[in-house]
Amino acid sequence: MLRTTTCGALTTKNLGENVILCGWVQKSRDLGGMTFIDIRDRYGITQLVFNMDDNQGLCEAARKLGREFVIKASGIVVERSNKNAKMPTGDVEIKITALEILNAAKIPPFLIEDETDGGDDLRMKYRYLDLRRTPVRNNMILRHRMAQAVRRYLDGLDFIEVETPVLIKSTPEGARDFVVPSRMNAGEFYALPQSPQTFKQLLMVSGFDRYFQIVKCFRDEDLRADRQPEFTQIDCEMSFIEQEDILNTFEGLIRTLFKEIKGIDLPEVPRMQYADAMRLYGSDKPDTRFEMQFVELSDLVKGHDFPVFDHAELVIGINAKGCSHYTRKQMDELTDFIKRPQIGATGLIYCRHNGDGTLKSSVDKFYNEEELAKWSAALNSQPGDLILLMAGTTDKVRKQLSELRLEMGNRLGLRDKNTFSALWVLDFPLLEWDEESERYHAMHHPFTSPKPEDIALLDTHPGEVRANAYDMVVNGTEIGGGSIRIHERNLQALMFKHLGFSAEDAQKQFGFLMDAFEFGAPPHGGIAFGFDRLCSIFAGLDSIRDVIAFPKNNSGRDVMIDSPSTIDDKQLKELKIKSTV
Repeated sequence: MLRTTTCGALTTKNLGENVILCGWVQKSRDLGGMTFIDIRDRYGITQLVFNMDDNQGLCEAARKLGREFVIKASGIVVERSNKNAKMPTGDVEIKITALEILNAAKIPPFLIEDETDGGDDLRMKYRYLDLRRTPVRNNMILRHRMAQAVRRYLDGLDFIEVETPVLIKSTPEGARDFVVPSRMNAGEFYALPQSPQTFKQLLMVSGFDRYFQIVKCFRDEDLRADRQPEFTQIDCEMSFIEQEDILNTFEGLIRTLFKEIKGIDLPEVPRMQYADAMRLYGSDKPDTRFEMQFVELSDLVKGHDFPVFDHAELVIGINAKGCSHYTRKQMDELTDFIKRPQIGATGLIYCRHNGDGTLKSSVDKFYNEEELAKWSAALNSQPGDLILLMAGTTDKVRKQLSELRLEMGNRLGLRDKNTFSALWVLDFPLLEWDEESERYHAMHHPFTSPKPEDIALLDTHPGEVRANAYDMVVNGTEIGGGSIRIHERNLQALMFKHLGFSAEDAQKQFGFLMDAFEFGAPPHGGIAFGFDRLCSIFAGLDSIRDVIAFPKNNSGRDVMIDSPSTIDDKQLKELKIKSTV
């Protein structure tokens, strides 16, 4: 080894020792007769001291070191006269006796410090430099620790880690596939897996009753902060189980991660029906760090000649505690917020519960104080509170008020990243209607089992069929989802029929799975956690990009290696592909 120790290990216990350190120059300070260099590696920073009186040549060599030079420094551990309590090595420094430059460096394009002057685009272009920064490096270490904790927990429950193929068959459900041309099979393509779904079900048929994999998945979809074209799942499946077994096993995983990684004893995770989540929060992934639940007011507010309410399918409201002091400007900001194209609301009604107990609304022309008192009672408002109401069609207005609720949570400081609230959401609809294609699509995927008591509704009221499906939500983010699977050929064929597949298409796309079901498929189910999302929540970050070593930007590009890129004509010819771009 070129070094005897790392830059984060030395303390006063090492005084008098001869050591060799290797690392990067973090910064240098020339004080005339003495020069100080901070040397950095992934373990920490140590101060090196060069004294002109002791060795003029070494001191002059130190003055020529630039930021990010890679050096090897030998010397004696001595006690610092001006200790730095903010550094683990702040009580000592190294009195240098030998110095070697292992590699010189250009001036980096941004400061490699905790608080850098580099913007996102610049740091993405030079990601290998960004990864030297302590906060980014700590994110990678956190990810590593979480992966190891997952493996320990699942191994302790007899799960077997099995790798599944990366080059698979393209299927029509879900997001767009990334496709890979086959040189040896002209005109045919592999797809990169959106998940190992069918393979893990085949593993259950194979008798591997407990499987997991920390696996790369690929989806060609529009990107945002919590999406990447390639992402990582904790993928799991179990045989001979019921839904309760899945919930208990993987609630245990999440609670173990919180305990081992964050030192937090996460309480027992409550459960909520999908229908209740939509009714109370307007979202299938509600942020339950704060209350502010929806209250339905249609019966109270209709019949007062106010067209906005009278013509609405649903009128709902929330109580923003302590916000009656909001100014006209602040109310206009909230109205502008919900009118943004992403939300699409047309307006906002409010009622102040003033400090003196009086009630004042933006629709006093239609509602007297006696009527407003009924609003107050329904929403349990107190003096100082602000009631916010929205009206419209049921699905739209719930989603719109959900966005407003989250905005109020942000404004009131109720969405603290250091507070964690987990929730199971259960019994999702099996199918959802798509207006564009004019047919039902699987809300989760085509292999999700319907509730046994709802199977008869598939032929008469398919939209009312509930799925044996469940999601885990933490702080308003879906971190995992799964279901009990279909394991019988006839039921799987019926599901494909209701999803618009012909018998021929179903056999062509998924015949291998339905055939396998005829060879003794056990009852089985599973779940997949978004590992990147989970890591970002544990790290207190808004974007999953910051917990991925080499992420893509919002256009799906890796600007560091300039990918995707064109390929030359020779390769295209070998693949028998022509480009029309």
